[in-house]
Amino acid sequence: MRDRVPGPDVDEFAEAGQVIGALARAPHGTLLAVQHPHRTPAALAAGTGLLDALPHARAELAALIRRAYREVTDVVAPYRVDGPDGTACGLLCLVDPDAIAHTEDVYPDVVEERGQVLASLGIATSAAMLVPVTPHDALTPLVLGMTGEPAASVVDSGGRRHWLWLVGPGPEQDAFLEAAGAHPLLVADGNHRVAAARSAGLSGLLALVTSGPGVRVGPIHRALSGTGLAASDLVAAWERAGLKVSSLPYVVDPEPGVVVVRCVDDVLRVELPAGRGIDHAVVESLLLESALGLDPESPFVRPVVDPAVDAEAVLLIAPVPLGEVLAGTKMPRKSTYFTPKPRSGLLLADLTA
Repeated sequence: MRDRVPGPDVDEFAEAGQVIGALARAPHGTLLAVQHPHRTPAALAAGTGLLDALPHARAELAALIRRAYREVTDVVAPYRVDGPDGTACGLLCLVDPDAIAHTEDVYPDVVEERGQVLASLGIATSAAMLVPVTPHDALTPLVLGMTGEPAASVVDSGGRRHWLWLVGPGPEQDAFLEAAGAHPLLVADGNHRVAAARSAGLSGLLALVTSGPGVRVGPIHRALSGTGLAASDLVAAWERAGLKVSSLPYVVDPEPGVVVVRCVDDVLRVELPAGRGIDHAVVESLLLESALGLDPESPFVRPVVDPAVDAEAVLLIAPVPLGEVLAGTKMPRKSTYFTPKPRSGLLLADLTA
């Protein structure tokens, strides 16, 4: 990046509707439009599908690279981000996607779409976030030991400060690579990106490998819309399933083993049975699928980060403990929300070289 990232953060928007809205507000020529060329106002007006939109995306990316980026070779990027939602120090580099263990299931249609975009562009515009399976944090001291001026320093829309350095071949680069590759890697954020890189047959994936020191796991909840179910219907169905349900005077934070449900006219507290797996799995299999007959992957159920999202009901679920993630526990789709994330677009990676 020469001066600033062109357009909004590629990874800031989780749903297609959010991407469409952001592209409608964004100026012409952004990385977001390159990643979602079929969701731009022009493509939607013309009815252009993804495959037909990809040639324009390649041309747009080439123009952005000429205008907003300078070429660097054989580098790795020590990286630091500080913000209200945590601190992460690590190494931004290329990683073999086949050497990474998934922590969550994925949506096949999302993997297919992202794989097509990656294969067509041949350039990674955003990074996955990986955590080494080890109690020892070898990367943070190396990053904090960087004394030179960073190649990039920006503040994102959430008030987080990002620093990125570039380290070429030599003993310093070797030390960073050794620390980043010394232990097995798990996906903290970007399960779909890792799966997409595999499906596209790529040998490299742009990723931030980080051990902390202040990485946090936030909650991803489940919102119900279009079901026609009132609070009384939920109570009746969950009590028939043998669950203990009670009312609360106001919304409180959920705790492990307890789900708080914000309805239009009531707030419910649901105790989950022990020994059935992580809370997200119990919510999807028991509260939604078994008791309510709702497919967790249907349009009636949405994973959401915002607990105040407009919906018939929002099932607030406690964050998955970091120990469960590091233990390699396989989780349902959209169970974990790691922060802080790297700012996409600071460094692009050529995946064809």
